[in-house]
Amino acid sequence: MDRVCADRPRERSDTGRAPRKRGAGGGPVPDHGGMSANPYDALPVRLNVDDSDSPSDVVDALFLGRFATGEQPYSHAANIERARSGATLLPAGARVLRVARDDDRSATLAEGDGWTLLVSRWNRGADVTVTATSAELAQKVLGQATDGAADEPEPQPENVTMGFWYVSPRRGPYRTTRQISAGTWQEVRANYTAPVADAMERLMKTTPEDIAGRLLLLHGPPGTGKTSALRTLARSWRDWCQVDCVLDPERLFSDVGYLMDIAIGEEDATGKGRWRLLLLEDCDELIRGEAKHTAGQALSRLLNLTDGLLGQGRNVLVGVTTNEDLERLHPAVVRPGRCLARIEVGRLTRREAVEWLGAEEGVGRDGATLAELYALRRGTSPTALPEPREGADAGLYL
Repeated sequence: MDRVCADRPRERSDTGRAPRKRGAGGGPVPDHGGMSANPYDALPVRLNVDDSDSPSDVVDALFLGRFATGEQPYSHAANIERARSGATLLPAGARVLRVARDDDRSATLAEGDGWTLLVSRWNRGADVTVTATSAELAQKVLGQATDGAADEPEPQPENVTMGFWYVSPRRGPYRTTRQISAGTWQEVRANYTAPVADAMERLMKTTPEDIAGRLLLLHGPPGTGKTSALRTLARSWRDWCQVDCVLDPERLFSDVGYLMDIAIGEEDATGKGRWRLLLLEDCDELIRGEAKHTAGQALSRLLNLTDGLLGQGRNVLVGVTTNEDLERLHPAVVRPGRCLARIEVGRLTRREAVEWLGAEEGVGRDGATLAELYALRRGTSPTALPEPREGADAGLYL
């Protein structure tokens, strides 16, 4: 099938999947040309479809037709993070026009007297959007469709909701959420050596009034528990901060559109002004000393997001983990005033490791990382090598 227009529908949302189309309609509309008082005359609306579009894309495009032409110029929408499995999200008397189901999403198009409704569902979440001939009718139909549709979340105090962002080849910037298990700080405090635990405890107790820098930097060897600390931080801050993990950080700061979509985003729909923490794991290439040369504008955009114009007026924090030593990090990253916290997460001392494990076997003179201790506890650690003798060639011990 030949493509009619190069514009392709694309989605993005802070909470899930709200359709955002640039070309739509219920069929070709004649091009009147010239100037017109009606925007739909000046900018003809067409349904553009090619063989890369899915049935859900077509349903999304058809939905916008009456709004684009002005037949139904009012729109109201609602997002339901956890919809009841039996909820149809359709008001009484709705006439279903189209139903499309993809691997991870379904779309339903329905209509009534003076209104059109689109239901987009994925996993347990849903978006409901109504266009109508009047604002009052749109609000009324939306209320009927969503009344009693939200399901109460199951109480799971040990879990925290975390978002995950990535660029989808078909949908563009896309966010999904998962329930992540996370212990309380008191439960995990013993996983960290004393100076680190003291610094992290102050971080766990941070409130919005304490924010003095926008960058959170955790650095240190692999296996020391940096990611575990971030999960606990997400639980400690969940009352005031939304935590999102960016799965492709190297693309985030090289693609301006992606950066604007998820870092700037839309205003918080709840109106509570919650902060957002974007987590970027293992970003060694982005923040090491030679990053300005190797990463081009990526480092500059990161810094601009933390305390430049890009971050002004937005409650956005950036959390970065790296295995690099502090001395190898770019000086602009670690300068005073930029970091909310800068914590080097190291090994537990031998005394702390033995206390954690409850045994001395397998623990070296230099202590152990958290990963090594868990391996010893599970009995999956490689056979311990003997300690080097005084004067022995330590290079023989890998």
